[in-house]
Amino acid sequence: MLGAGGVGGLLAGALSRAGREVTLIVRPDALAHHPHALHVDSATFGQFTAPVRVAASLDDPVDAVWVTVKATQLEAAVQSMTRDQLGSGVVVPLLNGIDHVNLLRQRYGHDRVVPGTIRVESERRGPGRIAHLSPFVMVELASGLALCAELREAGVACALADDEATMLWQKLVLLAPMALATAASGHDVGGVRGDPTWRRRLEAAADEACAVAAAEGATVDAGAMKELLLERMPGNMRTSMQKDIESRRPPELDAIAGPILRVGAAHGIDTPATRELAALVEVRTRA
Repeated sequence: MLGAGGVGGLLAGALSRAGREVTLIVRPDALAHHPHALHVDSATFGQFTAPVRVAASLDDPVDAVWVTVKATQLEAAVQSMTRDQLGSGVVVPLLNGIDHVNLLRQRYGHDRVVPGTIRVESERRGPGRIAHLSPFVMVELASGLALCAELREAGVACALADDEATMLWQKLVLLAPMALATAASGHDVGGVRGDPTWRRRLEAAADEACAVAAAEGATVDAGAMKELLLERMPGNMRTSMQKDIESRRPPELDAIAGPILRVGAAHGIDTPATRELAALVEVRTRA
């Protein structure tokens, strides 16, 4: 597991509890004080402690490396893993956005990268301490039946996607409007929906994201996505971008808003709501 934050810690803990041998790859400066166990407090799995190995680089053969760092940390994180060290294993990124897939394929080879997405709210509360806050955790993979089976055995919902582009864009058209609106406003999802001005911005950004995804050939049900975003998503949910700004960490602004803005421009699709929200996030980040 390359990344020991909320997502990586939750998946590592669940897989270890199910009997898998799991190694957390952490920064060299964190190696000395990171515990060799994960303590998980989960809305789905309850409270449990699971053992893990901890290393600063990939030092043993593995079946799969799950990449769960933030997009802002990816360039530095992959330095801990060369193509030779990966051996016959595959790389499974669960990052936000689109662009990381090509970056990883250029480094490790096209067929060695199995893109995936995850829907979850999970936080790292300290070294080895994970709080899983959402009543769901859902993984989708572009391929890898055995990988999906391992997750299911660990209690994590997993499905195989019919189309890689659709899988990636379906996640982004839901995440981007929600992340940008919550991060720009400082409100949780319910607070954004309950304010007429922010709700209009949220809905407009969702329309733009769906239009860009469709232009890229992704099959996205815009009506279903907007219903989920505007009505069914838990109102107390807070996005990782919002939390990053509040904790004075760099937000994943380019990874989340960038593809919509860049791909929209390439297709001649104007994206003023996304552009406005991204600018407001930048202002709040500087403040």
